[in-house]
Amino acid sequence: MKKIILAILLLLVVGGGALFAIKGKDNYDPSKYSATLTDGLKKGSTMAYTLPDQFDKSMTLDDSIDKVILVFAKATGHTVKEFLKNQPSDYLQKRKASFIADVSPMPVVIRNTFALPDLRKQHYSVGLIYDTSISAEFKKGIDTESIVLVTLKDKVVEDIKYIKTEDELKDLLK
Repeated sequence: MKKIILAILLLLVVGGGALFAIKGKDNYDPSKYSATLTDGLKKGSTMAYTLPDQFDKSMTLDDSIDKVILVFAKATGHTVKEFLKNQPSDYLQKRKASFIADVSPMPVVIRNTFALPDLRKQHYSVGLIYDTSISAEFKKGIDTESIVLVTLKDKVVEDIKYIKTEDELKDLLK
C-alpha cells in the first residue's frame, strides 16, 4: 500500500512538473502592447490602448469605441462572460463597445492551461491585460470588485459606472 501511494505521489509530481514546463511559458511580448490614461481612470482623462486579445490579435482603441467594459476580478469576469455568451457575436461591435479583462495576477500556467483555452471558445474578443504596470494604471482609485463601464467620447473618459449584475450591464449597453 505504501508503494502505491508513493508511486501516485511521484506521478503527480512528475505530471505537475511536465504541465508547468509545457504551459508555464509566457508568450506575452510587452514591447507590442501598451495602455495609457492621462490622469488615471477618471472623467476627463484620455485613454489609449493596444492590447492582445485571447487569439493573440491586437485590439487598439479607436474612435469607433464609445464604451469600454473593464473587469479586474474573477467573479466580475464570469458575470460579463455569462452575459456575452447569450448575445449575438456582433453585440459589442453594434454597441461600439470593447471588453477588457485583467489577467495579470493569474499565474502563467493557470492562465495558459485554463483561462485562455476557455476564452478562445467565446465568440467575442477580450482585450487582455497581462502587464501589472498597465493593470495598475487602470486600477488606480477605482472599485476593482465591480464591472467598470467607461463611456468615452473621442477617447476621453466622460463617465464611469460600477456594475454588479448582468441586468445592469444590459441596461447600460442599450
